[in-house]
Order: sequence, then structure tokens, then C-alpha cells
Amino acid sequence: MSEELTGLLRQLRDLAGRSLRELARDINVSSSSLSRYFSGQAVPPWPTVVALCKAAGRDPRALREVWERAKDRPQPSQASAAVPPPARNDLPHDITAFTGRRAELDALLGAARNTSVVAIDGMGGVGKSALAVHAAHLLTADYPGGQLYLDLHGFTPGRERVEPAEALRVLLAALGLPPGRIPDGVAERAALWRSELATRRAIVLLDNAADADHVRDLLPGAGQSFVVLTSRRRMVELDGVQPISLDVLPTEEAAELFLASAGGARSGDVGEVLRRCGNLPLAIRVAAARLRHRPAWTLDTLVERLREGELAVSDVFEMSLRQLDPAQRRMFRLLGLVPGDDIDAYGAAALAGIPLANARSLLEDLVDVHLVQEPAAGRYRMHDLLRQAARSDDPAADPVPAIARLGDYYLSGMLAVKKLVEVLIPLPVIVTQPPPALPDLSGYDTAVDWMDTEWANLTAAFALAVELGIDAPAVGLGQLALLSEARRGGVARLIRGLEASMPAAERLGDRRMLASHRYLLGAALMRVGLMKEAAPRLEAARVLMAAERDLDGEALSLMKLGEVRMYTGDAEGGIAVMREATALPLADGSAVRLRVWTAIGTALVQLGKYHEAHEIAAERIEAARGLDRQTERMCLDVLGWAALGLGDAEAALDFAEQSAEINRTTRHAVFEAISLTDVAVALHHLGRVEEAAARHAEAVRILERVGEPHWMARSHLSYAESCLTRGHRDAAARHLRAALEIATVNGIDYLVPEARSTLARVC
Repeated sequence: MSEELTGLLRQLRDLAGRSLRELARDINVSSSSLSRYFSGQAVPPWPTVVALCKAAGRDPRALREVWERAKDRPQPSQASAAVPPPARNDLPHDITAFTGRRAELDALLGAARNTSVVAIDGMGGVGKSALAVHAAHLLTADYPGGQLYLDLHGFTPGRERVEPAEALRVLLAALGLPPGRIPDGVAERAALWRSELATRRAIVLLDNAADADHVRDLLPGAGQSFVVLTSRRRMVELDGVQPISLDVLPTEEAAELFLASAGGARSGDVGEVLRRCGNLPLAIRVAAARLRHRPAWTLDTLVERLREGELAVSDVFEMSLRQLDPAQRRMFRLLGLVPGDDIDAYGAAALAGIPLANARSLLEDLVDVHLVQEPAAGRYRMHDLLRQAARSDDPAADPVPAIARLGDYYLSGMLAVKKLVEVLIPLPVIVTQPPPALPDLSGYDTAVDWMDTEWANLTAAFALAVELGIDAPAVGLGQLALLSEARRGGVARLIRGLEASMPAAERLGDRRMLASHRYLLGAALMRVGLMKEAAPRLEAARVLMAAERDLDGEALSLMKLGEVRMYTGDAEGGIAVMREATALPLADGSAVRLRVWTAIGTALVQLGKYHEAHEIAAERIEAARGLDRQTERMCLDVLGWAALGLGDAEAALDFAEQSAEINRTTRHAVFEAISLTDVAVALHHLGRVEEAAARHAEAVRILERVGEPHWMARSHLSYAESCLTRGHRDAAARHLRAALEIATVNGIDYLVPEARSTLARVC
């Protein structure tokens, strides 16, 4: 597309003075299409050019010749043109009726052409975020490399700020980097962030920074990207950053904002209302919302409500609160306690201990008066200042009862998920106060989607329960985190959570719950390859479970203890321990009994006893199919490994592909990667080397994305063995070196000798 036409289209956009979404709506063209036109990726149809000219107040005839030349220029064919990956756009919704700040907006848009970082500072509620978001939307087409947004929570009441290390992790992940490529240190992450940003033309909005040190490591180096910071503090310590300081609105702009927010003019003194609001944009919007939803009021009525004192923004909030009925005001105060970013109506009902319908009605009331935001249908959040006002409304109130109720809501939801994701270990979770209602979690995908949506809020509730000493939700949520973290690759976080809530498990005095806690911690340590650390936790769990006659738990603990021996080179000893589990009087047809026998089959494969392993899995797979999909998957794995050991790579491939399909269906990314490794090994044995390499690369990508170094190292070792079988020594050496590096860096000590000895044999 012609650069001349692109430049003219951008001028029309700037003259129109509207956000991309507003402009798209007004001329009836999609935002994505407009973005392509403004970035020079496509030539718009002539009617679209005409519509843009009308929106900007310009004569379209002057552009006709330029448009004709661009239209006739040959475009690369679809077959030869590279398809760029979709750019990330995390920007919050733009304010529909953005008003005022003309000089500041012009300065910000102009700065994008001659500097790389702008810092917007000003007092709380002055409109820093609104200006930054509005400008970012206007600049979207100029930054096709992505539009990233991150709230650093530098001044969010009740929230720990996002530290630079975590901020860099989130930003690098937003650029598409897998967890395995993101280093641990702040300096290393900052260097990688600068390097990645230098290759893109992206706009990055870092909102709500605490101070200069908070964002110093997040700034770009070389390149064409543009960063906008907002903070209540001036960033005078940052070199080369262009500052834009916001004061309260000039009276004319404040009046425009008030009238737009109030839905039109009313009789009375606007100036008095603005004075009482201090010309502060957030206070003006709150006051105007009260007026808009009170048709009988005049401005004098509103002023009368404001006259009780010289009002700062907190006084405006207090004015709004006084007009709430007791139930609305109580809900507002309780929402200030929410530890996560947002909450749904079910969670709000539990927080307040009221029926769902009542909660929904109260939430809508609060949305109507702009005390609560609804950024997505059915999800509610608070502005930082409003959250602070909510917490200040009754500072002596005890948060424990409400947080305990909220914790019970998340516990109840996770227990519903647990019924569908087939976790065999008994989890005697205590739900003290069942929530008034739960969303429909009867379907597998629906339940997993709910868990994914609520995960950040759930973990925030868990952390607050630990902090406040609300033991039952702290222990229950710590244990049920297994359902998400093990599936998505967050086992390191699972371990930290279980360790943090262990004192609560000990205080509760429920021996079965304590046993489950120790079992889960041991199993999680196994999952990350820390076998020495896992064994004593599993043994402690086994002793408690045996004392409590928890047969399923005791059998599973013995199975894990046997697997520890198997993984550390004592498969015979592992089988002996696991056979102790099969001797327990478990129920006939027990899924636990099937799982233990399948683990024995795995150990037999390691010993080279392929016929025995095949017999064990073949005898039990039909029972597993009707009972437990994960045990069925384990039977298929054993059958595949045994078939490969017996020289039947075709059968091994079939079993591995069946296992991979189960894991895709159940959305278990980690197990899917393990199955794909088995597929790759079988393909390699069949001589289908290119297919094998592609499948193994896919497995490694998944494990990198979910951050599972233990299984990544094991995947490289398995594939290296298959390379050796085919005589591909160079390929085997590459994978062995990768396994050795991963095991060494992550402290997976038991794998290091195997990787070193095999590598020495190859080289």
C-alpha cells in the first residue's frame, strides 16, 4: 500500500478526533479493518475513504488520485505473503464520551512521534488512566506490534503492588514468550524485555506505578516502541522521560464533562457543583451519575446534598453512599474487601450471605451510580479510590466473616470441578457456610472454564485467608489448587501454597485433612523432580492415613513412595512397596486399585519385563474406561511402552495417540505433552524421523509454555534413547545435553547421572 495514502488516512483519523472504536462505529467499518488501513497493511474501499473524509470534515475528491494509484499497485499473493502473528491488544475499554484534556492529549500524541516514554502524573482520581487509555486507542494503528496494558497496583488499597520481576514476566508472556524462555532474575528479564521490545513497534501502558524505581526496569531500550506510565508521583528520577502533569480540570472542561456524564443540562448552578467536586474528574462523574439517575432533581438539589462540608473526592463518595439504602451500602463496603481484581454475582452473593437475585439487584444499583464497574457482562470491579472509600466506610468492621464466606464459595465451586476432573486422593475439605448459589458447573468444559476465569481471584482469596488465619478455606483452597496448577503447569506455585497453608492444616486438628495436605505436598515435589524432599512427606502422609483407616489414601501414598524408588533407580523396590498397596482391603473395582496396578506396570516396563507389564494393563483397561479417564490413559501408556519394548512400534504409536487424545479432551496440557513424546518416540522407531521431530518439538513447546522443567528433561531423555536406537548419535547428543542442562539448572538431581552417563556413552 502507498505510504502517501497511509499518511493521508492517518491525518483524517487525527482530524476526526475519535478513538478507533468510535470511528469504526460511526462509519460502519470494523476496528480491525480500520487498523489495517491506518497501518498500511491494506487499501480501503473508496466508500470507506469517503466516510473517513466526512468524519474529518474534508473533501474526498483530493484523495481520489492517490487512492487510485495505491489501489492499482500489485499486492503480494496470499500464497507468498507471510501471515504475521496476531498482535496482542490488552487495552481497557475506552471512555465513550472522553471530554477535555485537549492540550494534554495533543502533547501525548505528539510525544509518540519524538520520544519513547511519557509519564503522566497527578493526584488520585484526576484522570491519568483515562487519558492514557484514550491516547493509546488513538495510537493503536501506529503500533501494529501490539498494545500492552499492565496495572502495577502501586496505590491499590488492599493489594500488593506488582513487583518488577513479576511485571516483566507478565509483559514477556504477553509478547508470546513461553515460561521456559523467561529467566528468573530481574536484570535478566529486563534485558530480555528490552531486546524483545526493540524488534517490535508496540505501545505499552504501565498504569498506577508507585514510583520511579517501580518502573525503571520496565522501560524500553532501542527501537520504535512507545511506553506510557501513570503514577500519583512525578517521575523526576527517570532520565529521558517526558512528563505530563495533570491538575484538576479547567472549569470549562469540567462543565463539559459534568453535562456529558449527567445526560444534559439541568436548571441550577453548575459552577457550585464543580466547586464542591473540586473539578476532579472522578468526583464529577460520580456526582453527575447521581443526578442522571434522579430525574426529579435539579442542580440545586444536588448542590444541597453537597453543602454539608468542603468536599474532597471522599466527600463526593460519602454523598453517594448516603443516598444508598442500607443493603446497597453494605454491599458496597463488602466489595471493598474483595481480594481479587473482580468478582461475579455468585461470589458477591456469598460475600454478603444473601440470595443471588438480591446480590444481582444490588450490584446493578451500584453500577448505575458508578460506584462499581461492570467491564464484562456479569463481572464487577471497583476503581481504586472507590475501593479505598468502601474500606474507610466502616474501618472497625471485621473482614474475617465475609472473606470466610467468599472462601467457601470458591471451595464449593472447586469441589464441583473436582467431581469432573477425576482426582482420586481424598480431600476432606471443610465448607462451613455453603454459598447461596453456584453457577452451572455440571459440564466438564464449563467447569474448567469457570476455574480458569476465577483462578486469579481464587488465589487472591487463598492468600488473604492465610494472612487472616481463616484456616478451613486456606487449607481447602491450598489443596484444591491441584486441580488447576497440575493441569496448567503451576506445580511450583502449588508447592508454595501448600507450604504456606501447612500451619493452618496443623491447627485445624483434622488428621485426615493434614494427611491429604502432606500427601499433596509430597506428590507435588515428585512432580518437579525433587524425589528426596518428596519421600518424607509421603511417608508422613501414609502413617497418618493408616492410623485413620483411610485405605484409598494409604494406597495412593504407597504408590507414590514406590514411584519415588522407581524414578531413583530401584524399580524392584518400588514394585515391592506398591504391592503393599494392592494387599490393602480396597473396594472391588476401586479406581485406586486400578491406578496402583498401572503404576506397577510402569515399573515393570522400566525393568524390561514387557510381557508382564502388558498383561497388567490389558487386564485392566476396560474397567478403567468405564471408571476413570486418567487411569485409562495410564493403561494406554503402559501398553504403548510394553509394545515398543516388544518391538511393535505400530502398536506403540496407536496407544500413544489414543493417550494424547484423552489428554486433549480433558484439557490436560502436561499429560498431552508426555503423550506426544511417546508418539514421537514410536514414530522415530518406525523411521518416520521428520514426523517424530515435529511431534517432539510440539511436546517441548507445551512443556516450555506451562513451565514443567522436570517433564521437559524426561522428554529429552526419552527422545534421545529413540535416536540412539536408530543410530542418530548427533541428535541423541543434542537432546541429552538439553536434558542435562535442564536437570542441573532446576536441581533435578536424580536425572543428572543418567543424562551424564548416556551422554558419555554417545560422545
